[in-house]
Amino acid sequence: MPLDRRLHAYRPDLADARLRGRVEAERFVAGEPATIRVGCVDLKREPSLEAPNDSQLLFGEEVSVFDRREGFAWVQNSTDGYVGWLQEGALGPALPEPSHRITALRTPLLRAPSVKAPYTSFLSLGSRVAVVGSRDRYAEIAGGGWVFAEHLSALDQPEADYVATACRLLGVPYLWGGRSTFGLDCSALVQLALAAAGLSIPRDSDQQENCAALGERLPADITRRRGDLLYWPGHVAIALDSEHVVNATGAPMLVVEEPFEELDRRARADYGSGLRTVRRL
Repeated sequence: MPLDRRLHAYRPDLADARLRGRVEAERFVAGEPATIRVGCVDLKREPSLEAPNDSQLLFGEEVSVFDRREGFAWVQNSTDGYVGWLQEGALGPALPEPSHRITALRTPLLRAPSVKAPYTSFLSLGSRVAVVGSRDRYAEIAGGGWVFAEHLSALDQPEADYVATACRLLGVPYLWGGRSTFGLDCSALVQLALAAAGLSIPRDSDQQENCAALGERLPADITRRRGDLLYWPGHVAIALDSEHVVNATGAPMLVVEEPFEELDRRARADYGSGLRTVRRL
């Protein structure tokens, strides 16, 4: 079977050297390590601002760079394996291993440790940073800049309740391919909430649904419990109880809490199928 191009860097002219013998390409290259140095950057299907967005990368995420072309770089994200093109200016040299994550919905990256300092960017919930110093109530992070220390938590202190994290995102805009608290899609909501709990999961809903490591796969007619991950073709939601869910949806273009029956009815109309899979962690 052909490899999933979302998760494997290969094209007819160029491929990841690790795929030699598995795919055909004119040449194979080893990925060059780099790190995302902006708050958030779009990952696109083609090296063009007009190309569709497939995902996003957050500050501090590590990538392997396989190609550069006219201001864009073809990369693979080390967090979830996603492959695509991003603006080359978002990249910088590798940073030290992250020590903390952002716990505020978003926080400004400041030029100095002062409430009045100008900002260079905003970091989203879930962004991972390496703290290299502190002053007053601010933490200096590798790559340059300061963040309010109370907006950070050590990586060895995960959130206990991923459902509560998802509910913190109520009202965040829906954005196809979005993966930050500035805008996200249905599978990114789940990925972001579970990441805060210390769980790394695939990017897209079909990948999550078929991920053997993501809890127990249960039939759709089972009585739903809080925290169950609910999968339709092309959509995922988190159960709040047997009758309600939280999900990022294009219907109101928001992260919303809504009745399960209402979402299931809409999914049947939009996707031609009711609830297909329940995963219980």
